[in-house]
Amino acid sequence: MSQGLQNTALTQRFRPVAIVGPYQDPGGCWMTSPHPSSSTIASSPSPTPSSTSTHSHSHIPALSPSPVPTSIRIDNNNMDSTAKLSPTIAQKRAEVKLNAMPWFHGKISRERAEQLLCPKMDGHFLVRESTNFPGDYTLCVCYQGKVEHYRVKYKDHKLTIDDEEFFETLAQLVEHYEQDADGLCTQLTKSLPKKGKQDFCVDTKAFVEAGWVIHDHELELKESIGKGEFGEVMLGILRGEKVAVKVLKDSSEAAQKFLAEASLMTSLRHENLVQLLGLVMNKQHIYLVTEFMSKGSLVDYLRSRGRLHVTKRDQINFAVDTCSGMEYLESRKVVHRDLAARNVLISEEGVAKVSDFGLAREESFTQDGGKLPIKWTAPEALKLGKFSNKSDMWSFGILLWEVYSFGRVPYPRIPLADVVKHVDKGYKMEAPEGCPPEVYQIMSHAWDLNPEKRPNFKDVKAKLILLQNTTA
Repeated sequence: MSQGLQNTALTQRFRPVAIVGPYQDPGGCWMTSPHPSSSTIASSPSPTPSSTSTHSHSHIPALSPSPVPTSIRIDNNNMDSTAKLSPTIAQKRAEVKLNAMPWFHGKISRERAEQLLCPKMDGHFLVRESTNFPGDYTLCVCYQGKVEHYRVKYKDHKLTIDDEEFFETLAQLVEHYEQDADGLCTQLTKSLPKKGKQDFCVDTKAFVEAGWVIHDHELELKESIGKGEFGEVMLGILRGEKVAVKVLKDSSEAAQKFLAEASLMTSLRHENLVQLLGLVMNKQHIYLVTEFMSKGSLVDYLRSRGRLHVTKRDQINFAVDTCSGMEYLESRKVVHRDLAARNVLISEEGVAKVSDFGLAREESFTQDGGKLPIKWTAPEALKLGKFSNKSDMWSFGILLWEVYSFGRVPYPRIPLADVVKHVDKGYKMEAPEGCPPEVYQIMSHAWDLNPEKRPNFKDVKAKLILLQNTTA
């Protein structure tokens, strides 16, 4: 903990941070929709790792090791959202800037980009390395039969086109202009993926130099604890600590997006977000190593313990923890898109952390046939594929309902096929039994059909903390 926090922090709710990880199932009811699904694992109560099943891990050339972070958990009342972070994470590791995405074509010329973008349909685009300004990038966009070339430059360690909007990564920049033209000739509508065998667009040296690459021999893979769209999820042991390990094959297109999101995760550091610990990379696999959450998903925690063991204090703590993580994502202009109790994990000490925030980030607008959890997704996201922090707030309202109903499935007694119809008519679920009126008011406001009328996470967090301070 930093020196300036030592005197103020000790008066707050104290809970040590456990090693945690995003291995739980994002289950629930799903529909085909414009949004590609994030990684999913079989839905059921969280699996208990077997003590007898052990998988040997493959070896790669030794790379620079990164120490496992240690930190303590202190309630974030009156404290900065990033102040409690481990010095190891905050000081020894740097953000990985370059993203691996299908639309990134690397070193191609201006003329080649224009050839690739034929026929020139408005909004079609790709990103390439700048030929005139080494180290910068160029966004190539089709409009009215021509291709416009926008220089994407680094300024103050961030990316910008117009010196007004700044982004942490290329992925965030592209996402922004997919949602709004904001000064470009037109809004980005469809990317041109790189054809043929897709090599990593991220220079692996960037992860090494930034301190995120883990020594292969330090990671021992144990039994499988889940399986997702991007690959298998394993229990691992890293320098004596349990970790969660996502195993990806680098030959798949998913690996391209996965590495891009891993680079995003290097820039997001908050006590209520599952923390990336590092990566192991070889020609066969990519191992993404995260904290391990011993008590599983929030929804399974609520269902397995129920009213006899989950107190009102537990409920408000879970609500504040989750809202704190989401407030941080909101402040960084990151949209989760799949917030639900199944994607919030609980540590040994009862700390709630948002998971899959990196892997769930997809295009704001997309026509690819993906899946969405109907009962958790905002109407504008279901119908238009429009995701924002306001659609996350809708999902947070559903999550609060899950917390105070002890893990019940939302919209009980309403057939899945009828949920959207009811919501469009203004239907809102009733407050769960025993739910504080203040919390239900937050739910109700989060479910406003007009996204602009929904509250932001900062304001909701302030209200929840007031309730937390009066809850025994």
